[in-house]
Amino acid sequence: MKHAYNCLFLLSACLAMLLASCSPRSPSSTPDPLPSATLADAAPTPASSPTASAVPVTPTPEPPARAQYTLDATINYFAKKLTVNETVVYPNRAGEALTELVLAVEPNLWYGGFVLQSAAVDGRPPANFDIDGQRLTITLSQPLEAGALAELTLVYTLILPRSEVYTDPNDVRPQIYGFTDRQVNLVDWYPFVVPYVPGSGWLLHNPWFYGEHLVYDAADFDVTLRFVDPAVIPVIASSGEQIPAVDSFHYYLQNGRTFALSMSSQFEVESKEVGDVTVYSYYFPFYKGSGHGVLETTASALEIFGEEFGSYPHKTLSAVQGDFDDGMEYSGLYFLSRDFYNLYDGTPRNYLAIIAAHETAHQWWFDTVANDQALEPWLDESLATYSEHVFLENAFPDDVSWWWSFRYFPPAAADGAVDTAIYDAGGYRPYLNAVYLNGAKFHEDIRTRIGDDDFFAFLQDLYRRKAGGRLTADEYFEILAEHTSVNVSDIIADYFQTPP
Repeated sequence: MKHAYNCLFLLSACLAMLLASCSPRSPSSTPDPLPSATLADAAPTPASSPTASAVPVTPTPEPPARAQYTLDATINYFAKKLTVNETVVYPNRAGEALTELVLAVEPNLWYGGFVLQSAAVDGRPPANFDIDGQRLTITLSQPLEAGALAELTLVYTLILPRSEVYTDPNDVRPQIYGFTDRQVNLVDWYPFVVPYVPGSGWLLHNPWFYGEHLVYDAADFDVTLRFVDPAVIPVIASSGEQIPAVDSFHYYLQNGRTFALSMSSQFEVESKEVGDVTVYSYYFPFYKGSGHGVLETTASALEIFGEEFGSYPHKTLSAVQGDFDDGMEYSGLYFLSRDFYNLYDGTPRNYLAIIAAHETAHQWWFDTVANDQALEPWLDESLATYSEHVFLENAFPDDVSWWWSFRYFPPAAADGAVDTAIYDAGGYRPYLNAVYLNGAKFHEDIRTRIGDDDFFAFLQDLYRRKAGGRLTADEYFEILAEHTSVNVSDIIADYFQTPP
C-alpha cells in the first residue's frame, strides 16, 4: 500500500509540473496550486441540460507526512566507489516559507570523497548551491511555501575512505564510514535534509571527537543497489526490509531516521523470528558462538522492550560485527565492536551482551523517539543505558547487581551533569560518566521514588507521543510530571546543571 501511495503521489506531482510548464510565468512568481478539478468543472453547463451531473472531482493526494528518499546506487565493490542517483521529495512542515534547503553531506568530510555531478529542484537547476564541509546549501529559485513540496534530485559519486582510527590527546575514535580489508560500511552516506526549527534555522552541528552530532527527521527510504560485477557480490546487511527484485537488491524502510548498509564477502548470517520481526546476526568467520549470542540477546531484548516501552516499528533488525572498536546504532541496524566478540564468554556478564541490549534499545530511544544528539545526548543515551538494566531484570534478574558494579567501576566514576552536551564534557570518559552512567542512575532514582507502575507508564507514554518526532528535555519533564504527583525536584537538581 505504501508503494502504491508513493506512485500516485509522485504521478500527481509530475502532472502538476507538466501543466504548469505549459503556461508562461516569471521566475519569481508563485507556482499554481495542484489542480483540484477537471477542465469540465470550469466550463459552463449547457442550457439544454441544466440538471446535468457535475464531473467527479479527483481529490489531490495529501503530501507525505515526512520526506521520501529514493536512492539508486551502482557499486564498484573492488574499487570502493559508488555512483548514486538520489531523489528527495521534501514536504515543508516548518510552518513558514523556506528560501533554501540545507543538507548534511558527511562523505564530503573526506577529501575527494564526494563529487556532485548535478542538482535540480522540481526538474530545474536551483538558484545556487554551495557545499562547505558537511553542509550543502541549496538556494531555491522561489520560496517553498508552508505545506508545499519540493522534489530534489542529486547525482553524485562516492569514493570511500579506508577506515582509520582518529585520536585526541585522551581518546580513540573509530571511523565507521568507509572500508576495511573485510568490510564496507555505508553510514550517513547520502545527503539528507536536516531538521528545520522555526525561529532557529537548520539543525546541523559540527562533528566532534566523541558522541553523535547529527540530528535527523523521520523519513521513508526506497534503496536499490546494483553491482558493476554481478558475479562477485558480498553479503549485505541493511536497515530495511529486502524486496524481491531482478538484477538488483531492493530495500524499503518506513519512518526511520537513517538508512545504513554493511557488506562483506566474509559475513556469516543467522536469523530468528520475533513475532513478525526478523532479527539477523552478521559476523565474521570463527565468531559463530559470539554471533549466536548476539542474535539471542537482540531477539530477547526486542521482545522485552516491546512489552515495556511499545511495539518495534520495523520488519527487520540487523546486528553487525564491526571491523572496528565501537558500537553504533542506526535505524533497523546496529554495529558491535569486534573486541566484544573476542571477549564473549557465553553469559550475559560481558560487554557483548549488555551493549547488544543497549544498541537494541536505541531502536526506541534514537530511531523512533529522536533527540538532539549533540546538545541533549542524555535523552537517548541515558535511556538506552538504563534499558540494559531493564533487559537484565527481565531476562537475567540475578545479574542486575553485577551490572551496577560492572558499569560503574570504579564507583566514583559516575559523576558529572546528565545534561552535558558532547562539546562540554572534556573527554570521552567524562562524557560517558555523565551522560550514560549518571543518566542511568538518574532513571533508577526516579523509578524508585515514583514506583514501577508510574515509571513504565511514563516511558510508554513518552514513546507513544513522541514516536516519529524529536524529544526535548522540556517535553521529557512535562510528560514525566503528568505521570506522578510525587515531588522529584530534588532528584532532578542533583543530576542536572540546568534543571527545568
